[in-house]
Amino acid sequence: MSYPINEKMQKTISVLQENLAAIRAGRANPAILNKVTVEYYGVATPLAQVATISVPEARMIVVQPWDANLLKEIEKEISKADIGIMPNNDGKVIRLNFPELTEERRKEIVKSIKKIGEDSKVSIRTIRRDAIDEARNRKKNSEISEDELKGEEDNIQKITDKFVAEVDNVVAAKEKEIMQV
Repeated sequence: MSYPINEKMQKTISVLQENLAAIRAGRANPAILNKVTVEYYGVATPLAQVATISVPEARMIVVQPWDANLLKEIEKEISKADIGIMPNNDGKVIRLNFPELTEERRKEIVKSIKKIGEDSKVSIRTIRRDAIDEARNRKKNSEISEDELKGEEDNIQKITDKFVAEVDNVVAAKEKEIMQV
């Protein structure tokens, strides 16, 4: 089997984990700032490369830029990032205070987590379909026999089932984290 389905499906799991890490769970998680970039000497630079990001309390993130001139720019970019929290600039650091989540908001977050999980499963099934199509083309071109095709299809399905179960586990862990905060 020449089609690299393990690598592609693993990449889908990695993207899922990145997307879920960006969802705030009522606790301060610096990962929500991973996609924030600031203009630094004319280059869009990740926030973590121009500031120290710390979590001094369970529901607070403190961003301390290495260059004080970046404070306003960082504040603006965090606001634009639409993470649902307004930055507080005290002239030296930027504080992000996370409010306690309501039960209703938790349920909305869980619903969006399930949607992200379903999107990941669709990606995995698309990879499966492409791999099976490639195996069938190889059979059509007489590169493999009917028995080999059946064996490859079974193998592809086993790999797919493993990764779908992994998606379910990742989603369930994030749901649990959201609901027990």
